[in-house]
Amino acid sequence: MPPNFAHQPSSALTNSSDSPSSSQYGGAQQIVDRVGGGGGGGDESGRQDQQLFFVTSYSDFDKLAHGPRGHNANHTLRTYRFLPDGGLVLLHISGEGSNVVNPAFSRFHPRLNVVYTCTEDIEENGKILAYEVHHDGSLTEMCRIDAGGTSTCYLTIDRDHRHLIAVNYWDSTLAVIPLSRETGEFAGPIQNVYDPKAGKKMIAAAKKDGGVNHSNNDSSTIAMRQVDPHSHALVLDPFEGCVAYVPDLGKDLIREIHYDSRKGALGKEFNVLPSGMSTGMPDGPRYIDFHPKFNVAYVVNELSNSIAVFSVDRDLLGEISRAEKLGLPLDEFNGRSTLRLIQSIKTVPSAFPVTMNTCGRICVHQSGRFVIVSNRGHESIAIFRVKQSCGGGKGRAVRGTLANVGFFHTRGETPRHFQFDHSGQFLIVANQDSDTIAVFSFNLTSGEIKYTGHEYRVPSPNFVCSCPMVDRYSEHDVEAASEGDGYAFVSIESNNNNASGELRVPTSVEFDLTTALTSNDESSDLQGQLELARKEIARLKYQISNIAERSA
Repeated sequence: MPPNFAHQPSSALTNSSDSPSSSQYGGAQQIVDRVGGGGGGGDESGRQDQQLFFVTSYSDFDKLAHGPRGHNANHTLRTYRFLPDGGLVLLHISGEGSNVVNPAFSRFHPRLNVVYTCTEDIEENGKILAYEVHHDGSLTEMCRIDAGGTSTCYLTIDRDHRHLIAVNYWDSTLAVIPLSRETGEFAGPIQNVYDPKAGKKMIAAAKKDGGVNHSNNDSSTIAMRQVDPHSHALVLDPFEGCVAYVPDLGKDLIREIHYDSRKGALGKEFNVLPSGMSTGMPDGPRYIDFHPKFNVAYVVNELSNSIAVFSVDRDLLGEISRAEKLGLPLDEFNGRSTLRLIQSIKTVPSAFPVTMNTCGRICVHQSGRFVIVSNRGHESIAIFRVKQSCGGGKGRAVRGTLANVGFFHTRGETPRHFQFDHSGQFLIVANQDSDTIAVFSFNLTSGEIKYTGHEYRVPSPNFVCSCPMVDRYSEHDVEAASEGDGYAFVSIESNNNNASGELRVPTSVEFDLTTALTSNDESSDLQGQLELARKEIARLKYQISNIAERSA
């Protein structure tokens, strides 16, 4: 296992080298003592319920549509351990810049300790790499595959964990790749491609060929950014998993596309709708996220610096799902949208020039009480409170709509991405152009954030992926655990959402340890109890992870 290196907090920019230096690790022993010593249940192997963060960096700016201003990374992959006070311990550095070029989006498997990352390149097809993540933070590359398009920017795993869907920003294509449920490896080549351009060639040129820098937000840049379609994300509806929502930054649209999970195929495009208020000014939809309880979705518009709030028609989603299962034609759903715009709200102060900012990430806090957006240019995190109940009188806010809490400086430049820890009490921000990541505490009551003092040098950080490491088991392990162990398990129904969409989990688990308790050997008795408990917990974690994936 690599040593538990701890970064020395610093506000200075890094130089072009990203190799560890002795000054970075001056506090290493103190951190090691806190992790592996007297408190928190840690041990030298690191095998504990812990959270790791997987951070990626840009390594070749010339291959990007946009123009970072930090430093090229010699190594593009880093793994950190998260500490209870919000600090991070650097565990592992890998990914030579020439071998893992511009990894820019990552996805942790819902059930396995596997992380997927994709490379961003406007000249050659992107690559998707799968890594096994070990408890000590080290990574083992399992496999890699062609992404089927250029400048790969987003990855989605479907609710059955049988397919990964890749989004390619530059040529706008969407590719479906089969996954092994047992290992998380790619189970074959691309089996389905959806192209909004219908095979037409790109009009816009790359930067080095006279094209524009997609980091800018002036009128001439926007004109070229929006001459072609640019798919920026794909999120499956969390209720039925049968509709894929695709923000198209180039055409100011949200595409609603049928997704057949059994075939692993994107098929009919039911509908397209504007991503904002249709004011005549560009919006540039980037990401979409769903509320965990309400029938509401949030779209961040990168160019107009706004959040569009949509109500979600769950009844229509149910109709589509039922028709699909019965094998009925889906033509009747053409032109019928599952989304309806109910609010638009700015992500920057009203007097701040829109041309000086582009939005980055959007997410709904796990509590469902806040929506968070990063502003690149204003260098801030914008936080919004979610209306929790419907107003009774005229002019009252609709449940799920937003009110601004405040704007908070990220202590760096170009906050491209951010991520919460699993408790929702700490926020880690990747400041791409100042070569730093910074950690903030998050007030669960007010929604305000405060700088913790933890800041780390990382060249051109672009993504922070949460990897909540626990002992995970494959389907085979879970099935084997149920054979001949002499215990009863509380079954979990496949539909665990109540009417409001809240996740329901079992409140008790029954153990029948009769066999183990009647053992004559006290040692084997204890061992048997522990083994049964371990298998029971494995089964429970597996089923809850499936439920959470379907409800997320």
